[in-house]
Amino acid sequence: MITNPPTHGTLLVRIRDGRDSEAWLEFTALYSPLIHGFARKYGLQEADAADLTQEVLQLVAAAFKGHQYDATRGSFRGWLYSVVRNQVRKMLGRRRAHHHGAGGTEAQMRLEQQLSPERDESAEWNADYEQRMFVHAASQVRGDFKEVTWRAFWATAVEGRPAKEVAAELALTVAAVYLAKGRVTARLKEQIQLLQGE
Repeated sequence: MITNPPTHGTLLVRIRDGRDSEAWLEFTALYSPLIHGFARKYGLQEADAADLTQEVLQLVAAAFKGHQYDATRGSFRGWLYSVVRNQVRKMLGRRRAHHHGAGGTEAQMRLEQQLSPERDESAEWNADYEQRMFVHAASQVRGDFKEVTWRAFWATAVEGRPAKEVAAELALTVAAVYLAKGRVTARLKEQIQLLQGE
């Protein structure tokens, strides 16, 4: 019951076409929470994180429109991470230059320490990125499978439960549980590759 992906070409290819509003809606649904979450982790208030998210999306749109993003120079994930991190630093710099809030210099120094080389923020970014890709892809492909197939996959692959236990619970054979897990996993990988532009 697996269907073909609803999009033609990868999402990153499709957003190059400014007229493909569906691609941009999907892109923002996928990446806005990731960008916003990164900004919040580094101490930006809700309104500032929302502003930063919009700034980054505008930069991405401009980069793709002007063909400034070059996939041969590295992954989109890495490029986006650099853009987001730089925007967070700029926003923190603007805050420092304009005013010192109630937290004063000490609070600002703590925020800046969070964006320091000692902290492995790229590992955090990658983990958040992969989680976001999985959640988004899962929401897109879930309808491609029967409920029992999805439940078998989820129980074994995500919850880590033994196939024998899941098989008994769902009135399936152990082989059917492994087959369900394999089919859904393969489809998820395919969808994630489309989202990432691979």
